[in-house]
Amino acid sequence: MKAMSYARYGGAEVLERTEQPVPKVSPGSVLVRVRAAGVNPVDWKIMAGHLDQIMDVTFPVVPGWDVAGVVEAVGLDTPEFEVGDEVYSYGRRDTVHGGTFAELVALPASAVSRKPVSLGWEEAAGLPLTGLTALRTLDALRLTGGETILVHNGSGGVGRTAVQLAVHAGARVIATASAKNHARLRELGAEPVEYGDGLAGRVRALAPDGADAVADFAGGVLETTLAVLKDGGRHASIADGSVSGQGGRYVWVRPDARELDRLSALVDAGTLTVDVSATYPMEEAAAAFAASMSGHGGGKIVLSEFSS
Repeated sequence: MKAMSYARYGGAEVLERTEQPVPKVSPGSVLVRVRAAGVNPVDWKIMAGHLDQIMDVTFPVVPGWDVAGVVEAVGLDTPEFEVGDEVYSYGRRDTVHGGTFAELVALPASAVSRKPVSLGWEEAAGLPLTGLTALRTLDALRLTGGETILVHNGSGGVGRTAVQLAVHAGARVIATASAKNHARLRELGAEPVEYGDGLAGRVRALAPDGADAVADFAGGVLETTLAVLKDGGRHASIADGSVSGQGGRYVWVRPDARELDRLSALVDAGTLTVDVSATYPMEEAAAAFAASMSGHGGGKIVLSEFSS
């Protein structure tokens, strides 16, 4: 099968189109023909070797954890799926090897959910990791209606999802972003503020009593978080492990089809949307990585055109 892969750590230059064996379908897995795959910063961070202390890597690596596609085959113990089902998944494994930047990918059935009917392939592929991360973070914060939450990096993929989930929970949402993304955050129901020097003062001007909760999707903002948090407030981060020493929660998301089902229900109810900022053919994965590294996508970056 056609795939993008790399045989050593490095930058975009190590990524190339290759032919890889079709994955075996174990009893508890499904084989998915890929229609679109989401690009996430973790993909190129792994490629650069930044996670080798916590994850085993077997070269050659086909990157990618997010996918939307059609079930091509089912294992002996997967009665919940049939060939032809439209599905999506956050397909992280404990060993990095066979990812979603390929024509076919085998995934544990426990990580696969039916695709939201209201989403196209590219939108569906852009939701799993960001959606599950936002959902897990807000669950950790135990956010309730009437509370005020500050979302750092509200215009990123995780941040935009978290803003929508928090608004749906009935919270008042203040979200940091550059000025060019303020209009979109207002559309999603948030009150945008410019990040950078003086952020704590700008947040306090909007919420003099402070925030009940803070969700950090940026990193490097712990001082601001503590400055705007109410006494007894809760905070969590996906980017700064040091929050654990300051009463916060460090969040790392796991594959979970049941949590994807929660997201699907919100999407199909019209509560949650997915912004795709750019789509690249699979063979231009290096360019997609470069766009992701720039940090200015304004939405999800997705690969498509997987079949010849």
